[in-house]
Amino acid sequence: MSLYLKDATFLDWQSLEIKQTHLTVEEGLQNGISFLATLPSEDALALEDRVMDCAGKLVTKSFGCGHHHIYSTLARGMPAPRKIPTHFTEILQYVWWHIDKRLDLKMIEASALASAICCAKSGVTFVIDHHASPMAVKGALETIAKAFDRVGVAHMLCYELSDRDGEGPREEGLAETDRFLAAGHQGHVGLHASFTVGDELLKRAVALARKHDTGLHIHVAEALADQEDALAKYGKRVVERLHDAGALELSQSILAHCIHLSDREKELLRESGVWVVQNVESNQNNNVGVASYLPVTDNVMLGTDGMHSDMLRSAKAAFLSGQATEGIDFNGIYQRFRNIHRYADGFGFRGDGENNLVILDYDSPTPVTSDNFLGHFVYGLDARHVETVICQGKVIVEDRKMTQVDEGEVLAFAGEMGKRLWDLMLDT
Repeated sequence: MSLYLKDATFLDWQSLEIKQTHLTVEEGLQNGISFLATLPSEDALALEDRVMDCAGKLVTKSFGCGHHHIYSTLARGMPAPRKIPTHFTEILQYVWWHIDKRLDLKMIEASALASAICCAKSGVTFVIDHHASPMAVKGALETIAKAFDRVGVAHMLCYELSDRDGEGPREEGLAETDRFLAAGHQGHVGLHASFTVGDELLKRAVALARKHDTGLHIHVAEALADQEDALAKYGKRVVERLHDAGALELSQSILAHCIHLSDREKELLRESGVWVVQNVESNQNNNVGVASYLPVTDNVMLGTDGMHSDMLRSAKAAFLSGQATEGIDFNGIYQRFRNIHRYADGFGFRGDGENNLVILDYDSPTPVTSDNFLGHFVYGLDARHVETVICQGKVIVEDRKMTQVDEGEVLAFAGEMGKRLWDLMLDT
């Protein structure tokens, strides 16, 4: 089957060149797009071919999220914790660790389906997720993968390994990671953060990543407590500890946050080539600080940290905060927004090809050109303009409606699972 996009205003995501054209979009992991001066005549089309009118619409590559927590989807509107947190570690203890211990596979499935829908309707077709469910480890990653596949969103997953819940969940997490990667799924070896990961687990995680030719995905120096713990226990800072364990030799590794780094740690990151994910809204929400990444590395992409699934929103927040902290400009934030594609392509990860597209019904009151597009990107475009989304050549959102799943059915399921989760949180 071929999908033809008729009379599109096509924006090249790398050069920002804009041209009026017709496109052919081929379905499949190995396929892409091509430009046509004229469309095939109606009688030349195969029965399953389709022509989609894109007159007046902006067509460009769809978006990606470099760090998500899909299980947080069921937290929206949840009851307040029994004890109000006063600092970051207490936020983890009284909110997020309280939630993740009560997840089961049905809740995980519901959160993954609902989150994938939110991603797709925001134009996000490639998601790197970091999951935790210490009382429901076995099968968690496969459950998430199947849910995202049902919706049609590409993914890279990992399970959050940690020593905080004891030997049982730790060993189950290692086994789940090994099993998932051995089955041919793309993903990382996930770790929570240095302050909940002992030396033995860190060593085993690095070895497991090497075994599967992948990297780590870990929260780094999100709060000062992470650095204080590393210095007290190991006599070194978090990035120094990762370096000494060989983690920075794994160039596919993703280090989320990286707020509180020393000059030496920044130097180690620059030299290593690993990737950093900025999650500014989450950092501000947790009151842990805002970092300047410009002197650190060019390998910075954007995530949401589970706050939401809207990467256009994340880019705007990072730009507005970054003007004061690092003097970032339009081009700088756009590059971070698009760096996930360079990350995926550079390591050969599947699912983020050129046949991932978003069709935007952008009702701008002013002209859009190659020269001024970045101004529209920062101040104009948002998720409400996402009309149709194509992932791997397949239409997964059309006229703002899901095509692969029944959205009402999924949201009813998520509502049921969310209520059950909240009841468990209140009872225990």
